[in-house]
Amino acid sequence: MKLYELKAIAQRLNDFTFISRARRVEDNTIELVFDKKESYFFNMTRGHSFVYKAPSQRPLQGYNAPFDTLLHTLLSASKLISVEVPGSDRVLRFTLAPKSSYKDKIIYLQLEFTGKNTNAILIDDNEMIIEALRHIDSESSFRVIRPGIELLAIPPFERTEESTKIEDIDSYLEEKYAQMQATKLSEMKKQKLSHIAKKKKKLTQLLDKLPDETSLEQQAQEYKAY
Repeated sequence: MKLYELKAIAQRLNDFTFISRARRVEDNTIELVFDKKESYFFNMTRGHSFVYKAPSQRPLQGYNAPFDTLLHTLLSASKLISVEVPGSDRVLRFTLAPKSSYKDKIIYLQLEFTGKNTNAILIDDNEMIIEALRHIDSESSFRVIRPGIELLAIPPFERTEESTKIEDIDSYLEEKYAQMQATKLSEMKKQKLSHIAKKKKKLTQLLDKLPDETSLEQQAQEYKAY
């Protein structure tokens, strides 16, 4: 996603006061429901991350990894203090006060839209990682992402992208959803057509192996004479 898109999204999300539901609805997609009425979806696929807005949907399967348990426990019914884009990083950072806490407590949900390092990370008020959608070890990156490890800052990167003003961010994100659905439908059609073409080819090959009709009739007459 572009930096100006994330800034517009952060500005819109600051209109809400709490998160009523937080869950994973697909392998790489997180749904956040704000003020019990507005659902926003954060697709954290590496190299192809984006945000869209759509009606709430029941997941096709349940997700019960430690990240999912903590996402639900810490974010559901939590107070939304702020949403910001730190510096010039392609990051959405949610500052939250969990409802389940017996005393005042602040946590952060950091959604990083950073190419191959795209991730969703839960952080405490000491910048220590609580849990993450993807764990990253020291062999893959100097920035280790594991529970109990301090979250290092993203290396600075100078961006030259043009800034564009988005008049209606909700309509913009709903259009993202429509485009995603159209792409899925197109890919599904291609898969079905490819499957049918392969099946047709196989049946044609079987038909080609069958004896000639005229030859079969001649043989039938011969056997009849016998």
